[in-house]
Parts: sequence; structure tokens; C-alpha cells
Amino acid sequence: MQISPPQVDVAIIGGGPTGLMAAEALIDQDLDVHIYDAMPSLGRKFLMAGKSGLNLTHGEDFSVFLNRFGIAEKRLTPSLQDFGPQEIQNWAQELGIETFVGTSGRVFPKDFKAAPLLRAWLHRLRENGVTIHVRHKWTGWKKDKLNFDTPNGPVQVEAQATLLALGGGSWPKLGSDGSWTAALQDKGIPIAPLRPANCGFDVEWSDHLKSKFAGAALKSVRLSFANQTANGDVTITNTGIESGPVYTLSAPLRDAIEKNGPAILTIDLLPDKTVDHVRNALSHPRGKKSMATHLKRTVKIDGIKAALLRECLDKETFSAPDRLAAGLKAVPLRLTQPRPLAEAISSAGGVKLDALDNGFMLKHVPAVFCAGEMLDWEAPTGGYLLSACFATGRTTGSAIATYLKANRP
Repeated sequence: MQISPPQVDVAIIGGGPTGLMAAEALIDQDLDVHIYDAMPSLGRKFLMAGKSGLNLTHGEDFSVFLNRFGIAEKRLTPSLQDFGPQEIQNWAQELGIETFVGTSGRVFPKDFKAAPLLRAWLHRLRENGVTIHVRHKWTGWKKDKLNFDTPNGPVQVEAQATLLALGGGSWPKLGSDGSWTAALQDKGIPIAPLRPANCGFDVEWSDHLKSKFAGAALKSVRLSFANQTANGDVTITNTGIESGPVYTLSAPLRDAIEKNGPAILTIDLLPDKTVDHVRNALSHPRGKKSMATHLKRTVKIDGIKAALLRECLDKETFSAPDRLAAGLKAVPLRLTQPRPLAEAISSAGGVKLDALDNGFMLKHVPAVFCAGEMLDWEAPTGGYLLSACFATGRTTGSAIATYLKANRP
């Protein structure tokens, strides 16, 4: 006798912030809600993000906040207006998690940790009847049934509505591996290729620089590319560069490299000094002092900053104060390619937004919704990624409830 697949009202596939927030929007709707996740526990990427201090959202002016989402701003605005930075802070407060706005405008839990918030969140969902299934890897559809691989063999589930909240393609070891693209493409759903976002870049360093300075930081510099700038520290790696300011410029850099090949990023090693000030300082006679000593004494350039100059400027530049001053204010660093998607903080690409209705339901696959990072949008670090995951999850949960009420017999 063949056993029929279990039937559920709502299947949420993916137990990250997007899926959990959708479940939160459904707990008062008298629906049987089930979350399925491939990993042994939920929210693994969320916990990893909290290792360096969980940045929940950003407290800047809301119009500026919306602008961080680039070409997807218009599409995401309704969700972000309904569940934006203040609503996120209120929600955390309801879970017993106090938050604060840092000097940079970023919003953190007072203890900076992700685990207490996740524990409280999962407890509330379970207490409100949400059923959680771990070690259930979704492999697609078969005759409109959801298929999962589990340690006990294949499992099928029949759902009245399905939310796909499977994340992008970064951090595959934590479950966000982008393997869902094949199943959606088989359904004819348009998908933009997944690409690294908020990522580092490769540089063809000399052996000398790699052996002496890999792991060192360029402190308090300004990066510039395509009329955009970012200030902060930059980490030198064996393969190239990474860090917050690099991630801020990663989208235009990546796009330029994809279109034209290697791109030139300029680095101002002395952003608090004018080029005239630097030139005048370098024009002081150095006598018998070495150039290394002269740079250190006149403009306080040594260590990795001096090594970077040697790496990127020709010998003739060092003999001309005008040219050297200009070089210090705009070191030309050649970036060859972004680091692989698996190393990126987030990903660009995914389900194209015009394939979805206002509630993020697929226009050509009724009762199937998509939200979070698997959609085709990107944003810099600083709380924006989590904000949009929370917001689209919340919107989708509400849309699922509305859809089921309208389509029940």
C-alpha cells in the first residue's frame, strides 16, 4: 500500500532569517507551518555573522538607507517600509534583546551576540506551533510534491503554499550553496547568475610583499573607484585585499572586471592630508638619508604602506616630489578578479524580481514564494543584508496567509 505524502499548509524551505521571519508572520494565522532545513540546526549563517558582532540593521536616515539597495530599491521599498530598522529593533526588544545604535549608525544587540536572539526566536516559534525539520535537503519537485533528502531516505511533502528561502551562494558550508537554481530553472523561472558580493579581490603581489606583509593592514586609507569612495582599513592577503571598505566598492569593481577585465582601484594613503601638504613635506632635502627614511620622517609612511608604494609605483616616481605626492594620494592597485563566491559575505543574482508579484509569489508557479538573498538584489554590509532578509520574509509570510485564505475551498 502506497503511503500518501504528509500534507501541510505552509512549507518554508530554509531556516535562516528570511524563513524564520516568514514563520513569525504566520504564527497567528491558524495555519500548520513547517520549516525544513538541510543543516543539523537552523540559522548557521546568522550565527556566523554574529561572531564579529551581530549587525542587525542601520539607523541612518531612511532615504539614505533605502538608497543602499541600488537598482532593487524601488522593488524592496514597500517591504522595508513595513518592517524597517525601527521595527527590527522593536521586534528584538519583544524577544528580550536590547539593542543600541553605534557611532557608525549600525544597530547591534547590547551583547553583540547572535545566539541569545536566535534561541529566543526559535523558542517563540516552537511555542506557537511551528514545526521544524532539520537535515531535510530540498531537491526540487516531483508531480508538484516537495522532495527532500534526509538521513532516513527520500521524503515527499505536499504543501498548500511553499516559501523558498534558501539564501544565495556564499558560505556553502553553512547551507547556502545555491544548489536550488537547477530546480527553479527546470520550472522556467528566470534566474540571474549568482556572483560574489561584499567580497575581496585578487592582486598579483610580488613574492616579497606576500612573504613580508600578508595579514598586515593598511590603516586609515581611502579607496576610490568609479566616483565612489570608502574609508577605513584594508587587509593584505596572500591573494589580494579584503575588508569593509573593499566590500563597499565590491559591486562596481566586480561589474567593471566582468565587463573590461582587471580594474584599477586607487588608494589614498594619507586621506587627511592635501596633495600640496604632502608635496611640500617630500620636497624637504633628504641629504644622504634613504628614501625609506625620508618617507617615514616627512609623511610617516613605512611598513606595508611603503611596501605598497614600491609595489605599485615606478622607480622614476620616487625621484620627483610632485609625482610621488600624487602617487601617495592615489596608489594605483590592479585588481584582477573577485574572490570566489564561496568566500564572499553575500551574493548577487538569483530569482529575477520581475518574475514575482508584490507578495513575492512566482507569477508562473502559483503558491510558490521566494524571498531573502535568493532574490536578485544586493547591498553592502552594515545591516542592510539582514534588514532586507527580515523584511522580505515578513512580507512573504503575510502574503502567504492572504493567498491561502483567498484560495481555500
